[in-house]
Amino acid sequence: MFNGLVTSLRTLTVLPVPGRDAHDFSDSLYWFPLAGLLLGLLQAVCGWAVVHAGLTELAAAAVLMSAVLLTRAIHADGLADLADGFFGGRDVDARLRIMKDSSVGAFGVLALVLVLLAKWAVLLPLLESSAYTWIVSGVILARSSQVLLASLMPYARSGGGTASGFVRGAGGVHAIVSLLLSSILLFILFSSSIVPVLLAQAVALAVTSAMALLSMKKINGVTGDVLGASSEVTELAVWCAGAMFFQLV
Repeated sequence: MFNGLVTSLRTLTVLPVPGRDAHDFSDSLYWFPLAGLLLGLLQAVCGWAVVHAGLTELAAAAVLMSAVLLTRAIHADGLADLADGFFGGRDVDARLRIMKDSSVGAFGVLALVLVLLAKWAVLLPLLESSAYTWIVSGVILARSSQVLLASLMPYARSGGGTASGFVRGAGGVHAIVSLLLSSILLFILFSSSIVPVLLAQAVALAVTSAMALLSMKKINGVTGDVLGASSEVTELAVWCAGAMFFQLV
């Protein structure tokens, strides 16, 4: 079972992890929220260190840069490919073909710039409020969103692809475990305060559901790019919810 943890860390991070990969890649989905916890903590520490050096604006950039370095920008790449395919292709085949192309088009560049700019902007108030828990929670729920999409939706490519091993072996149990584990982690992070936990989970589920509907409409399923894009957008949405939460309380 712990081989799934090895595979999840090797898939989602660049960290050197000893051990053997899981026989079924889908077994790693159980551990995605935990991998998100590790990534989120590392990103939050980077932000905290720069904030305490008196450079809050640079701290927001440090959180984003650490994410890129720790994940080799795998999810940002998915966001760019999804934007190019979904908005540049006229039918399902064209969209899937564009998404598989390694080059980045105008839609992809715009999506990356807008999402990264929005993340930087929303990280500023979170860091100023020392809301590191919200930063970590966003990263956890971003990975949980991937599990939900992989577990509950069909794989869009008939010939297989990078994420096919994760999607085709996944099912409802993976989704339930991911939801439970992410909820437990958030409950611990927020010191048993139920309101922020429910808010963060609700926002993440809403974004994931919207991504599922859009993906079904555009390509009749999911691909690795869809999972990566969902991670990026969910993370941003949860951070936005955190920033608004601090304005209201």
